[in-house]
Amino acid sequence: MEFAEYLIQANHNFKLAGVGLQIEVRGEKLYLRGILPPKPDSARLRPHQQRLNLHETANLAGLKRAVTQTKLICAQLIQGTFQWQHHTEFFSPFHSHGSSLIDAIPRFEQHFWTTRSSKNPASVQTTWQTAYAPYLAKLRAIAQHNSVLSDSELIYQAILSTTPDTRSRQICCTTFKSLAKFVGLTLPFDLQKLSGKYSYKSLKPRELPDDETILQSYHLIPNPQWQFVYGVMATFGLRNHEVFFCDYSTLSQQLRNQQATVRVQASTKTGIHEVWAFPPEWIDRFDLRAENLPPLNRDLTKTSLQKIGQQVTRQFQRYKIPFSPYNLRHAWAVRTIHYGLPDAIAAQMMGHSIAIHTQTYHRWISRRDQQQAVDAALSH
Repeated sequence: MEFAEYLIQANHNFKLAGVGLQIEVRGEKLYLRGILPPKPDSARLRPHQQRLNLHETANLAGLKRAVTQTKLICAQLIQGTFQWQHHTEFFSPFHSHGSSLIDAIPRFEQHFWTTRSSKNPASVQTTWQTAYAPYLAKLRAIAQHNSVLSDSELIYQAILSTTPDTRSRQICCTTFKSLAKFVGLTLPFDLQKLSGKYSYKSLKPRELPDDETILQSYHLIPNPQWQFVYGVMATFGLRNHEVFFCDYSTLSQQLRNQQATVRVQASTKTGIHEVWAFPPEWIDRFDLRAENLPPLNRDLTKTSLQKIGQQVTRQFQRYKIPFSPYNLRHAWAVRTIHYGLPDAIAAQMMGHSIAIHTQTYHRWISRRDQQQAVDAALSH
């Protein structure tokens, strides 16, 4: 059988078998044409019409080998085991180093640490552990069970594994945006759209304990050291971990200054900031004049801010406190609004931006502003 006749017969057989693959001649070489998965460096997510160089010369002997290759590729496509790397060489600035997206993760981590400021290593560590490491681990797990996915597909699947319109989805997209930029990968989808519509939602009043509930719940804690943690969080609106990284020296002043403050140290997530008591009388109500912290490991070379914060949450659950530790912080913020403290000052004390502050406590701020406007109108 001549070459041309053999080629026609082979392609006819593939068509009869329902195989969407055809062998074609281009110059003096044989190529496979059909619907194939995207190449690892492709910007596309789904299989599409492509050509694959079979690396066979356009003669009868080469054609017979090409037919054998095509049957093998067909079986791989059916089984979901087809990989471009096994059939052809492709060029990419990233893949040309014999690497892959997963292989690049250690270098990406090293890049993360070397490009972050060393002024607040605890904050950098927390950022990596909470905003990067979980999603990169997810990417690794998906790659382990889906070896045929392209780099873009891996990222896409990792993003889809998170719940839409959540903080987790938002952080996940931010992480993979950084990773893609690092490896020079152009993603074929809009990360901004995938990120969703998450924003800091206004808290609901029913979620927050009132002052009387806070005072009563204090007595559910039998341990004086954890009473101190509870009292400091309630009085100064601190984050869980911040309690263990504060200067409490002004609280022990003999004059018992009602304006005594605590200073959150640089080792925390948001760095140094000073916080006033709201209300100041709770300093004595909760017996906060003498520092009395539980003996938790605070060596950030052996633990993390996140782990310390989780220990606080577990203790609240252990003592059956009817609200989360963070709601003490939210209640403090609402209290400052009722006291008339300017929002920018309250935000500064809480260690976050004015934008986050107004978004989170929008309900109470709007109510205060409305009341002030009504009072001003009625006073004329």
